[in-house]
Amino acid sequence: MATEISRAPAGAPVLEVENLQTHFFTRGGVVKAVNGLDLKVGAGEILGLVGESGSGKSITGFSIIGLIDEPGRIVGGKINFMGENLVGAGEKRLQQLRGKDIAMIFQDPMMTLNPVLRVDTQMIEAIQAHEKVTTKAARARARDALATVGIPAPDERLTTYPHQLSGGMRQRVAIAIALLNRPKLIIADEPTTALDVTIQAQILYEVQKLCRETGTALIWITHDLAVVSGLADRISVMYAGRVVESGATIDVIQRPGHPYTEGLIHSIPTRETHGSLLAQIPGMTPSLLNLPKGCSFRPRCPRATDACLEVPPVVQVSPGQISRCWHATVAEATL
Repeated sequence: MATEISRAPAGAPVLEVENLQTHFFTRGGVVKAVNGLDLKVGAGEILGLVGESGSGKSITGFSIIGLIDEPGRIVGGKINFMGENLVGAGEKRLQQLRGKDIAMIFQDPMMTLNPVLRVDTQMIEAIQAHEKVTTKAARARARDALATVGIPAPDERLTTYPHQLSGGMRQRVAIAIALLNRPKLIIADEPTTALDVTIQAQILYEVQKLCRETGTALIWITHDLAVVSGLADRISVMYAGRVVESGATIDVIQRPGHPYTEGLIHSIPTRETHGSLLAQIPGMTPSLLNLPKGCSFRPRCPRATDACLEVPPVVQVSPGQISRCWHATVAEATL
């Protein structure tokens, strides 16, 4: 018998991650993909998890939902979902949660869709795996989910196979499947990258509406600060496996305390920068096999001093906004 999880009151913590460490044990050494990560998301809240490629964003999502395969494993920390620690939970328990209480939208829709099954078959199975409903009722719910994400002629699309759909259409089907069972937590890993801006805006509106109306918590993983600035309630900025800054979206965007966050914001094109070269963060993200001593951002940081050879503390730069930096400041910036 699956354990039923009641929906949390608005604002109550749905997920609390404490000191999460997910490492990959390779022949070349230990890759510290997630290295002491802390984050929290409440009922009805949207958290934007932002960072460059290789910062550990996707591995964080896979860790939460229990999809880390060898040679990777969680070696420390807690993942408290509705008060239940999922670190060390058995596969049977994780299967009960996946798709019902926790859903993940992958960047590649073919990680969700089975190429040899029709769309309606896959969507109906996703519902009936967790609820005792008739096939007719499940099909009606599947049709409504397709319409919600902007798929035209949803009845016709239900009878197609994934290869008969465009890449953007497949991604919308994958998003619809994640919404089917009204999960308490959705982890979205750059799900709108392949979509045009009109459909992207429609889906962003729909997920905001879903979170407001149902109390669903959402973690939106992206490298695009411009997207999360209009979507998320709070932003956590990741670098080299750790959150280096976190706070309310308006605070992080307008007054970044960490030099990495400031660099990300200044690299985004605006009307004022039209026709001129964009600012760049010098260098590249470090190898997770051989992280720099102390602050991982030190080799690229314009504020770096000898103090940065030690691991920086977490400091509060404004009410509700924290930064992991020896030289954290409140710098004015606009997006």
